[in-house]
Amino acid sequence: QLQLVESGGGLVQPGGSLSLSCAVSGPSLDYYTIGWFRQAPGKERPDREGVSCISRRGDSTKYADSVKGRFTISRDNAKNTVTLQMSRLKPEDTAVYFCAAAFMRDIETMCGQSLGDYWGQGTQVTVSS
Repeated sequence: QLQLVESGGGLVQPGGSLSLSCAVSGPSLDYYTIGWFRQAPGKERPDREGVSCISRRGDSTKYADSVKGRFTISRDNAKNTVTLQMSRLKPEDTAVYFCAAAFMRDIETMCGQSLGDYWGQGTQVTVSS
């Protein structure tokens, strides 16, 4: 069973940058697709948006249209970490960000349907002046 812990959230001004990290403990990460999702204020679980997903070997990625060109996802299976580098942040990026792991899932399905077998507790990102 995997455990995921997010870190790196905080308050940032519009146009600024943040780097979120997801530390994973448990069995090997090699069999898990990893994704970052976000839940805007006032939204419940069904409205958790797939921000970005990365394939098991890290050779394929998917981004929501709203973050393309601004966010970059990467993973290091040897260190069991997944990173979401966010730049040119906007107020509408404000949300709780979650990382999730899905066993042998393709990135399209994971991100498109917000699917995950294991979830972290989330980290708050607030973009405000």
